[in-house]
Amino acid sequence: MRKIRTAAAMAAVAGVAALTLTACGSGGGSGDADTIQFMFRGGPDEKAAYEAAIERYTEDTGIKVEMIVTDADQYATKLQAAVSGGKVPDVFYIEQANLQSYVHSGVLMDITDLIEESDVDLDNIWPFGVDSYRFDGELQGTPDGRLYGLPKDVGPFAFGYNKTMLEEAGIPLPSPEDGYTWDEFVDVTEQLTVDKDGDGALDQWGTGLNVMWNLQALVWSNGGDWTNADRTEVTVDTPEFAEALQYFADLTNVYGVTPSASDAATLDTYQRWMAGEIGFFPVGPWDVSVYNDLDFEYDLIPWPVGSTGEPATWVGSLGIGVSATTGNPEAAVELVTYLSTDREAQETLVDANIQVPNLIDMAKEWAAEPDAEPANREEFLNIVRETGRPMPAAFTYGAAWYDELWTNIQPVLDGTQTAEDYLAEVQPRMQELLDESNLRAEQAAAAG
Repeated sequence: MRKIRTAAAMAAVAGVAALTLTACGSGGGSGDADTIQFMFRGGPDEKAAYEAAIERYTEDTGIKVEMIVTDADQYATKLQAAVSGGKVPDVFYIEQANLQSYVHSGVLMDITDLIEESDVDLDNIWPFGVDSYRFDGELQGTPDGRLYGLPKDVGPFAFGYNKTMLEEAGIPLPSPEDGYTWDEFVDVTEQLTVDKDGDGALDQWGTGLNVMWNLQALVWSNGGDWTNADRTEVTVDTPEFAEALQYFADLTNVYGVTPSASDAATLDTYQRWMAGEIGFFPVGPWDVSVYNDLDFEYDLIPWPVGSTGEPATWVGSLGIGVSATTGNPEAAVELVTYLSTDREAQETLVDANIQVPNLIDMAKEWAAEPDAEPANREEFLNIVRETGRPMPAAFTYGAAWYDELWTNIQPVLDGTQTAEDYLAEVQPRMQELLDESNLRAEQAAAAG
């Protein structure tokens, strides 16, 4: 492993040690044996769904649940404040990227044994969801690691299209199983990029993607990746990766099928998709409750595929974990398993259109419903079981190395620098940061 700055390493050790002392110094939770705290994030739909599910949990168990809910952008700050103050809620959402640090610092409880003693059928939960919260002390996401949470959900990031727009343009609808190649996608999006009202300015576009959330699908389907298998070497400086990034930039600069910078400044691409002005746009399960009320019909297909001919995209997850300092570990683990795996609880959350069912058999029934919206729900399941991958920094000790890619990428997107040149420049900086990340992980393991 490459040599890194000594000051950074010493700061990392000090930070981990301080967090460990804080986390282990005092208990959290409600302090009442018959009440446990549950901290989560979400909007009104998610809060209402959890209120209904937890009401049934209390009726069944007699355990009261004090819910602490925050907006998504406040959650991490408020949870960290609880950790620093030694007042960690009994049960709380955990992000994949934070799991290792919370394990090493003694914040998260190892729930493996209690889960094995329960009647939970882990084989009927999406393996990606379960394995995301396994950690063997060195690698996260491996099926033989200890279990530090269960999935709140799995989040397949699908590709959507405005079915109404394509039909009105007389364009054949894409195959729900195969989607498009890169060349086919350019052809269709060029046909959709038009001046509809004849005023000399474009007012409809083929697509409008965000590089930070949408480049992954293009890179992976073209045979590129961010790191090697054991997450020790940054691999962005390859022809496959450069070709994918260049293709992304060319959608704007060469093919002109995305809104210009000035168009996007007036109305961003998400708003233009919602207004029916964009043909193709990402769709996650969390979008469905809103997208189902749009004024046009939409559906799902695989992401456009590069040289491998195999579609790819990312699948995320939120987990639900238990505080290592909870005063009622059995009840806390029972709440986790209830929210993650109980059929009635899952029905409440799924009916709110905020997630895919965690239970595999239930998800298959859900996807096959004759009145499903979107109709091709099966694409969500295809991503979870086959074509989805974790985000590049989901299982590393911090994301600074990954974030570095986006810091100075704008000249590529503007067409003033080639993808190849930029990736050659940024790879060494990303590698240095990944080395630091891996060293911090080693130091945290030693300190814990």
